[in-house]
Amino acid sequence: MPNHKFAVQRSQSPAKKSGEFLIGNDLRVTRLGFGAMRITGDGIWGEPPDRAEAVRVLRRAVELGVNFIDTADSYGPGVSEEIIAEALHPYPTGLVIATKGGYVRPGPNRWLENGRSDHLRSACEGSLRRLRLDRIDLYQLHRIDPTVPPEDQLGTLRDLQAQGKIKHIGLSEVSVRQIQHALTIVPIVSVQNRYSITDRGSEDVLEYCEKQRMGFIPWFPLAAGRVPGSESPVSRIAAQWKATPSQLALAWLLARSPVVLPIPGTSRVEHLEENVAAAELKIDASKMQELDGMARAS
Repeated sequence: MPNHKFAVQRSQSPAKKSGEFLIGNDLRVTRLGFGAMRITGDGIWGEPPDRAEAVRVLRRAVELGVNFIDTADSYGPGVSEEIIAEALHPYPTGLVIATKGGYVRPGPNRWLENGRSDHLRSACEGSLRRLRLDRIDLYQLHRIDPTVPPEDQLGTLRDLQAQGKIKHIGLSEVSVRQIQHALTIVPIVSVQNRYSITDRGSEDVLEYCEKQRMGFIPWFPLAAGRVPGSESPVSRIAAQWKATPSQLALAWLLARSPVVLPIPGTSRVEHLEENVAAAELKIDASKMQELDGMARAS
């Protein structure tokens, strides 16, 4: 049964103003989602400083209309997925939880690719158990391990899909060529690459996703300080709009393409509410051009 404690009036759901996108043509999500990496400890390791606040953040996100939550087995490791289940299970109808596998964590701020078949199978099983799910809606290969043939890695995900353990498959931090090769092995519905108003390194990947109608999930959407900096061009325009630089940067991402699904993350309810309010900012073509020019010059 759906969890009715998260039911709110549409007028109280500002995230819905970001619009919707169909992942894989059947998972309808609000375009402004939530990235659950930051609800862990320092170095994306261990417990968060305030677990109760992390639970409140997740519940408040759903109240605000967010129905797309992105996480990974490596966040904690395992901690983010466990807190999501603690906060939201039994899950409200329509909530899409995406997770990832393909990394091992030897310590804080340390990340090592592991695309071996046995690891990916174990990672998927662990995510199912921690999230208390029978099937993961969107399972993403966190990185393509250069030491393992892509056919083996993606073939493992294809097998898990055939077994009914995952519904759709996505990729993370890949090139257009890697996406094209992956599509010869298994259907791909989304790509998660680093991208923001001040970091356009994946512009070609975004353009490819637009043509293919794949979801493009920008991680690091606020560029960790470059966007909010007091001297940044984005900050100057935001002040004119009476918005925060982060809100303007998120609004720019939403305006950039209908396939873009920003997933800003935070460990504080106050910051979450600030981010979600970005869905109400509308940027016209002239402002987009101005922002593009100023950000590229920064």
